[in-house]
Amino acid sequence: MKKQNRFVTFILSVLLALTLVLPGSAVTAKADGQGNMAVHFIDVGQGLAILVQSGGENLLYDGGNRSHADEVVQYLKNQQVETINYMISSHYDEDHLGGLVKCLDNFEVDHVLGSDYVHTSDLFNTFMNTATAHAIIVEYPSVGDTYEFGTGSFTVMAPDGISQNSNDNSVVIRLVNGNNSFMFMGDAEETSEQDMISTGMNLDCDVLSLGHHGSASSTSWDLLEAASPSWAVISCGLNNSYGHPAAETMGKLSDMDIPVFRTDDQGTVIALSDGNTISWNQEPCNDYTSGSEKQSTDSSADQSERDTNDAAATESYAAETDTSDTQGRMVWISATGSKYHSIPDCGNMNPDKAMQETESQALSQGYEACKKCW
Repeated sequence: MKKQNRFVTFILSVLLALTLVLPGSAVTAKADGQGNMAVHFIDVGQGLAILVQSGGENLLYDGGNRSHADEVVQYLKNQQVETINYMISSHYDEDHLGGLVKCLDNFEVDHVLGSDYVHTSDLFNTFMNTATAHAIIVEYPSVGDTYEFGTGSFTVMAPDGISQNSNDNSVVIRLVNGNNSFMFMGDAEETSEQDMISTGMNLDCDVLSLGHHGSASSTSWDLLEAASPSWAVISCGLNNSYGHPAAETMGKLSDMDIPVFRTDDQGTVIALSDGNTISWNQEPCNDYTSGSEKQSTDSSADQSERDTNDAAATESYAAETDTSDTQGRMVWISATGSKYHSIPDCGNMNPDKAMQETESQALSQGYEACKKCW
């Protein structure tokens, strides 16, 4: 059932909110009751990390980047997690994979599910080696594989084959608890969305975790029509350099009158399903502003403080991972592709969508130098 009883009780909302206000406290949103399932969309800045708890079991879908790894570990500990029954790496980009390595070292992990391709980054090798060190064999599920979890189950919806585009290799799952359902899209883009639609599988969901942080390359009209979500959740960083979420995507959500939660606006967002209704720790923000628009118009003190913290975390990560002379050199990244460039309009790339980051960041995310402009 959709769009009903968004707040089951006032007390539930207060308890869930305390999880965010008092991160070190013992108050949790763990779903212990029969039929209950808690879905935590953890605020990891420009990344993705989702914790699901149900029937005494835990599922972790992505872990954010390495600069937020300690926060993810602490958040799980605050939720009394000791064992991760299913760890799912949607794909191997740094902003999804980075925190999972530290989780492998801090929790018992029963199963690791991942996408069956090889990433060129050192982080990918570290992840695989860490799993091996803990005697864990990474499993590569197929489309249609279904796993029992807690009081419900989840089914793998993608990828149907391996692409040159890392994002379209994302393991997408549809999580079901009674009459409630959630879709976790990773960074899947429109090609993967069309593949899922073509299978004829049930894509209907109450809650859609938008693909690729709300980028314009994901969340097509066809997917929204097939999924018909009652709520959308976007995990992205405040003032991120990609402009996520995209104006095009937010326009679709607004036109379809889909309530929106955003981690850049609201921090961690928690949904609690009892199998029939879904309640939330806060109301939807319904902020349909694009990331680019927010960056140019919002100059509040809170934003400035978070920008400073994000910059410090990025500098710390770069210092830890790269000591070469490439550490501070700025490069250009196109909206698609696997290369980084010395200029914003190399080849067929759109300079309006190109963004800058340090060469060390680009290397850590698996990008390679463009031979044409270097």
